[in-house]
Amino acid sequence: MILDCGAPFATVTLNRPEKRNALALDVMLEVTDAFRAVGSSSAVGAILAANGPVFSAGHNFADMAGADLEHITHLFEVCTVMMNTIQSIPQPVIAKVHALATAAGCQLVASCDLAIAAESAGFAIPGGKGGLFCHTPLVAVARNVGRKRAMEMALTGDVIDAATAATWGLINYAVPDDQLDSAVRDLLSRATRGSVASKAVGKRGFYAQTELGQTAAYDYAVDVMSRSATTHDAQEGIAAFLEKRKATFTDRP
Repeated sequence: MILDCGAPFATVTLNRPEKRNALALDVMLEVTDAFRAVGSSSAVGAILAANGPVFSAGHNFADMAGADLEHITHLFEVCTVMMNTIQSIPQPVIAKVHALATAAGCQLVASCDLAIAAESAGFAIPGGKGGLFCHTPLVAVARNVGRKRAMEMALTGDVIDAATAATWGLINYAVPDDQLDSAVRDLLSRATRGSVASKAVGKRGFYAQTELGQTAAYDYAVDVMSRSATTHDAQEGIAAFLEKRKATFTDRP
C-alpha cells in the first residue's frame, strides 16, 4: 500500500499486483491506517487507486482456509472498520478504478463517496457462483444500486462492465481508459470546492441520515443545517453572495 498525502489531494494506492490486490488482513489494516492519516492531514480530498492488472480481487482466501470462527469473524470486522473509516473521514474520497473489482474489492468501490472507472473496468460480487455468498459486500453494493440489481449481482456473480455500473449507480462515470486520471481529478476538484468544514459536516450528515426513516432524517437534517448556518463559513458564504464578492472560508473540520 502506498500513501501520498500531497496537497491538495491524498492518494491511497493498493500495491500488491502479484496478489491481485487481495484484501489480506495486513492490507486492510494498512488501508485503514492510511485513511485515518488522510483524515487528519491537510488534504481536501482523497483518491483510492490500485496498481497492477486488477483493482482488487477482494478478500484473501488464504486468510480463511481452515480458519476458525473467531479468526474469520475478526477478518470481516477489520474489513468493516476499513469501509467505515473511508466514510468517516472528513474529506471526499473517490475510487479510481482501472480494472476488475470483485467481492470486497467491489465493496471497497461502493464504500467510497464517489467513483470513476475506466471503460475496460468490471465489477462483480461473485460469491453466488461458489460456496460463500457475498454477504458483507452486498451491504455496500445494495446501498448504491438498489435491491433488484444488487441481488442480480449477488445471485449470478456475473461481471458487469463500467458502463452498466454507471447506469446502475455503482459508480459516477465510466470514461475512456486514457481519460481516467483527468476525469478523477476533475470530479474531485469540483467536489472539494467551497468550505472544507461545511463539506465535512455534509459528508457525515449524509451517511447518518440515510440510515434513518424520512421523519427522523428531516429532524436530524434540520438540526444539523440550523447549527451549520450559524458557523463562520456559512455566514461568510451568505455575506459574499449578498455582497457579490468571492467568499473566504477559514473554518476547519
